[in-house]
Amino acid sequence: MRAAEGWVLAIDLGTTGLKVGAVATSGEIVATAHTEFVTTLTPDGGAEQDPDEWWAGIRAGVAELLASGAVDAAGLTAVGITGQYASTVPVDSAGRPVGPCLTWADDRGGRLARSTYGGIAAGYKPTAIVPWLRYTGGAPSPGGADPSGHALYLKHERPEIYALTATLLEPLDYLGLRFTGRVAATPASMVASWLTDNRKGAALRYVPSLVQAAGRDAAKLPRLIPSGSVLGSLSTEAAADLGLAAGAPVVTGVPDLHSAYLASGAVEDFATHFTISTTSWVSCALPFKKTDVLHQIASIPGLHPGHYLMINNHETAGVCLQWLKDGVLSGEPWSPSYEEILGVAGEAEPGSGGVIFTPWLKGERSPVDDRTLRAAFLGVSLHTDRGDLVRAVLEGVAYNMRWLVEVADGFAGRRLDPLRVLGGGAQSDLWCQIHADILGRPVERVADPAYAQLRGVALYALIALGRLRLADVPALTPAAQTFSPDPAAQAVYAPMYDEFTKVYGRLKGMYRRLGA
Repeated sequence: MRAAEGWVLAIDLGTTGLKVGAVATSGEIVATAHTEFVTTLTPDGGAEQDPDEWWAGIRAGVAELLASGAVDAAGLTAVGITGQYASTVPVDSAGRPVGPCLTWADDRGGRLARSTYGGIAAGYKPTAIVPWLRYTGGAPSPGGADPSGHALYLKHERPEIYALTATLLEPLDYLGLRFTGRVAATPASMVASWLTDNRKGAALRYVPSLVQAAGRDAAKLPRLIPSGSVLGSLSTEAAADLGLAAGAPVVTGVPDLHSAYLASGAVEDFATHFTISTTSWVSCALPFKKTDVLHQIASIPGLHPGHYLMINNHETAGVCLQWLKDGVLSGEPWSPSYEEILGVAGEAEPGSGGVIFTPWLKGERSPVDDRTLRAAFLGVSLHTDRGDLVRAVLEGVAYNMRWLVEVADGFAGRRLDPLRVLGGGAQSDLWCQIHADILGRPVERVADPAYAQLRGVALYALIALGRLRLADVPALTPAAQTFSPDPAAQAVYAPMYDEFTKVYGRLKGMYRRLGA
């Protein structure tokens, strides 16, 4: 189809790739482009990306959209940006990167974070955690895999980069800078730094005592503007680079949590969605600010002041299947596609022949914050075949999601049911059905689940511009298919899930010793 009445340029900067989309002002995705890029992993816990590759992907994606004939440059209505957060791009006074982006998986600042604000009470100093919870609802992780840990690492371990740095930006705010030339952030984009005053009715500001407690330099923090506002106009320079007309409004970037919330269509308080993406989470809008430090769940700034979303995160979900496909199964004589390995998994019985997979390839953040955890296949025997192993990975991610959902039930004060699902992994009927069976709840899949966040951030941009209301969103994002729990499969999964929840307590000491 062709966008006849204008279109939104939607950017979704994922962990493993970048999606660029043209979304009609009526909400339909009319064209998409996708670029993959490399994350450089280092033996000391580093996880780096090149910000210039992101912009090159945007340039190529926009060219593909225009070449498709679905849109034309003159019809551009707005630009919306979503994607990964809790990552750090150091830029100089001219807005140029002076080092790689340290992604949310980079935990090289862990030692420094623990010495700065770590302790024994759920990983924090008891006297330090209270002010953080009062003002923000959360706190920087003692594990170091967030912007405060990144800042400490750059300051103390990479001083040559830190000396050139004028501002430390989230990837979303960096892309906003590339589009507009303006350096700014919002409480939503800065949420993983836990430095903004997130109380209802509070003034827009960083809390000076928290900036000091985190070991951050206030001068290197971006200026704050309200969430859900217009950052600026598409600059002449960016427009020329992308082949677009200058002047379209660029809306402040939001984390993928926020765009997924809109893309799910479950926007009323307590209406819930989850994702099967590189990482995974379960979230809903909440009418209150609350924190569960033990399980790393909090309510954070939402789309506008006074609006909150539940936040938590599985560190590795869809990437577990990618790891199995590319790192384990691919090679001579078989280099399977996702469709092929999912087909193999579909031939295995529920329960994977008694095999359990723990999906902790990069440690875990929620419902336990333990960076030393690692993945494992448990219960493998001489009867275990390839189908059992692949299905065990799918089931392990779903067991982990049930573990988190049950904690989220307690956080919200009610059973969260039904659940909308989106993300690349949600394209698989099998994986959606496994989640429904293990969760014991109906799972409603949105249309185009792999690209749904493009729709979500486009709707966000239209809401910010006053062209759409939040109440209009459910009608634009109906569920495309529902997966109901199968009682026979539930009977198989119940005892296996019970064992899954005991693995962490039994093996965490071993993982800690091995990690040392």
